[in-house]
Amino acid sequence: MVLLCLTYVYIYIIDGVITQNGILIGGIINYPASPYRFVLYSVLIISFVYLIFMSQTKRLVKIRKLLREKEQALDLIEIQKGELELRDKNITDSLVYAQRIQEALLPSETYFRKHFEDSFILFKPKNIVSGDFYWIEEKGEKVFVVAADCTGHGVPGALMSMIGLEIIEKTINVENIEIPSKILAIMNKGLEKTFSREKNIGTIIRDGMDIGLCVIDRKRKKVEYAGAFLPLYLIRDNSLIEIKADKIIIGMNHEGISYADHEIDLKEDDIFYLFSDGYVDQFGGSENRKFMYRRFRYLLLTIHRFPVNDQKAILEENIKTWMGTNEQVDDITVLGFRPLNRRN
Repeated sequence: MVLLCLTYVYIYIIDGVITQNGILIGGIINYPASPYRFVLYSVLIISFVYLIFMSQTKRLVKIRKLLREKEQALDLIEIQKGELELRDKNITDSLVYAQRIQEALLPSETYFRKHFEDSFILFKPKNIVSGDFYWIEEKGEKVFVVAADCTGHGVPGALMSMIGLEIIEKTINVENIEIPSKILAIMNKGLEKTFSREKNIGTIIRDGMDIGLCVIDRKRKKVEYAGAFLPLYLIRDNSLIEIKADKIIIGMNHEGISYADHEIDLKEDDIFYLFSDGYVDQFGGSENRKFMYRRFRYLLLTIHRFPVNDQKAILEENIKTWMGTNEQVDDITVLGFRPLNRRN
């Protein structure tokens, strides 16, 4: 209605029909309106309204089309979301099943304590399955203890850990190799053979693992150790002794450099710690930095006289507190054991 009135005013001004006593203001004569002129004005108004109506109609049609397209896009997104959720559930279910398989292959804490009464295992995978692994085996008077950290975590790391477990078990139980450095040398060759195959794309897989291996001879009361990047910590008489590992990754020692053996005489109250670097590399704290080896050594010195279950609980709670809102950056493994305390 407002639009119609405005249109009439517009035509009225154009025609000069703003008069006083038959004379246009401004001195132009205003002739009386004829029926033809009224019809012409009506046609113009109707045409004008029709054009506006058609323009609005086309705009509404376009908007409706866009809305339909958006609805279709939303429906497609919902379908894709459902498919992704199903796929994610299937992947998670597969990982959980793989976790059960991995846990079945790794010795339980109960089994570990059959060999060492005072012992604990802190094992925290980053992504359900782990690239860290540990292993214990007894042969005669000797007990073999291994902690290892494979390249990566999650599924790739877990597959690597399965290969590492197979090689080390075969080396000790089938080939009867008992010297730590020779076991590491055989593992190095085994991993190189497995992962040096050239792929179709012309690349070569460069994967390996860090490892610490102890051979405890209870009869002789000695420990032999060899390691690749994973040191061995011994706490004796309230002092921490670090037995350093070689800086040569298993699986990438192409020159065949020999690993060093370290022999240690055991005392009754000695306690050893083997661990991956997941604990010390975890970010957190007030300044959001790595935990670092210095803090880890101090923590072990503080808790080493506590019962092993308490040590494990403190280590677990400490890293959880340190982590805060940060996500776990890597798999975490810490083994603690007193070699001369054995369950009868």
